Amino acid sequence: MKMDISTGISIAAIFVMIYCLFLVLKLGKQVPGGVVGKNWKFLTTLVFLFTLGYLTTPFFSMLPPQLVTLMVSLIFFFGAIYVVITVKLIFRIIEELSA
Repeated sequence: MKMDISTGISIAAIFVMIYCLFLVLKLGKQVPGGVVGKNWKFLTTLVFLFTLGYLTTPFFSMLPPQLVTLMVSLIFFFGAIYVVITVKLIFRIIEELSA
């Protein structure tokens, strides 16, 4: 594996995602059940999937281009789902705090 700027960024992203996974798991113990708890479990699953996806990025140069394209597309797709769920969850929290 050759070391270039892309690999360095990928390694930094991996460390950030591992940190995020740690935070999500730690905070998950404090999240109540119900709608928030259900969404939190799904968000935790997505963070775990992102972490796995990010762990593969330094090896993209060793994979066939079609597989790399598919993996990047999946990461983007699940990222979009993550953003939707996060925004909806924040919206619900703001609604509850405003009531």
